[in-house]
Amino acid sequence: MHETTAAAKYKMMTTAPVERLVVRMAVPTITIMMISAMYNMADTYFVAFLGTSATAAVGIAFSLMAIIQAAGFFFGHGTGNFISRALGSQNAEGAGKMAATGLVSAFAAGACIAVFGVIFLSPLARLLGSTDTILPYARDYLRFILPAAPFMVSSLMLNNLLRYQGSAFLGMIGMVSGAIMNAGLDPLFIFVFRMGVQGAALATMISQTLSCVLLFVLGRKGRGNVRILFRGFSPSLASYKEMLRGGLPSLLRQGIASLAAVLLNHAAGAYGDAVIAAMSIVNRIFLLASSAIVGFGQGFQPVCGFNYGAKRCDRVKKAFRFCICLSTAALVILAAACFIYAPDIISLFRKDDAEVIAVGTLALRAECFVFPLLGWILMAGFLLQTMGKAFPASVLAFSRQGLFLIPLLFIAVPSFGVLGIQLCTPVADFCTFLLSLPLGITALRRDLAEQ
Repeated sequence: MHETTAAAKYKMMTTAPVERLVVRMAVPTITIMMISAMYNMADTYFVAFLGTSATAAVGIAFSLMAIIQAAGFFFGHGTGNFISRALGSQNAEGAGKMAATGLVSAFAAGACIAVFGVIFLSPLARLLGSTDTILPYARDYLRFILPAAPFMVSSLMLNNLLRYQGSAFLGMIGMVSGAIMNAGLDPLFIFVFRMGVQGAALATMISQTLSCVLLFVLGRKGRGNVRILFRGFSPSLASYKEMLRGGLPSLLRQGIASLAAVLLNHAAGAYGDAVIAAMSIVNRIFLLASSAIVGFGQGFQPVCGFNYGAKRCDRVKKAFRFCICLSTAALVILAAACFIYAPDIISLFRKDDAEVIAVGTLALRAECFVFPLLGWILMAGFLLQTMGKAFPASVLAFSRQGLFLIPLLFIAVPSFGVLGIQLCTPVADFCTFLLSLPLGITALRRDLAEQ
């Protein structure tokens, strides 16, 4: 890493006004998160023209995508958290070794997912919640998604690596390029080449591979960034312990999200493909709506990591307060808009299926009541994770699905049927907010004061 540039970046991250710094870091990450969400949104939108069962198949595959994302976020956040603190304490050599170790490990993890998934394709599709009518579409979709897993895991890892170094703009270029290609290839493969669901999956596979290659090249050429050299690959218990420390909350969050999605698919499947399709659409909308706030929080993380490493706790607190205020205000506006226009939003995907629209509208409106709470939940989790507080960060990451949503599915669905499916997620979000309050306040008042 270029010495002068590294020194300039350190000075910027530890002395520039935190509000301006967070916004500067957040604009690319917000774009990246929304683009990532639109990968799945684009597939859902175009596949919806093929019918309700095909739409549900994309929703079924979302559970697998969550597993792939869990691996990518684990290595990306695990290495990125360490690297941002290392750069804050001016340990460039250690940062370089961790980056190389993380990338090779990420690609290997994705390869394992691909191999096992292809071997057990049909059982996997069933496990994810496919019904007899959804299974052929799910198999077609997964057949192309699985070989792309190594590149998907690696691209998520590289994107987060750039973000934690304060170079989120480069990550944005790599992710946006892939998303634009995906949006262009989807209708081409689905309708022009008449590949159906397979066309949507092939478009995603090509675009994700492109993103991975671009992110790697941009990361190596970006001035002031840790340059990934494969000879720096140095796996050790200590390096994986650091990855676990920084990446476990993300692994738990995404991993348990995948399990919850599988259970939700199975619960919805008992009431027909329309319910699965409706909940799949609502989940995509929620993912897109929340992605901007997640991106904003990810803009906070490098500011937090650098300043926490440099022992500037006053700047960490100031940045946190700024993020809470701005994200909550944005979520209130977003929740109001989604509540008012819920039927129209659902109709964009399946306007000819009244049952999908009815089920999706109620589920989306119920979620709107807890949207404004998401700001505190996410920012508290990002704060704990970036500070290296693995246990409370992991508890919070695990809680939404593991402590609340999954148990609620077993209680509410047998009692209330489809209504139980629609209300489980917002109730789980509210319970998560109650848990996040003391965890976040403790970090602000005790941990930052002691550092």
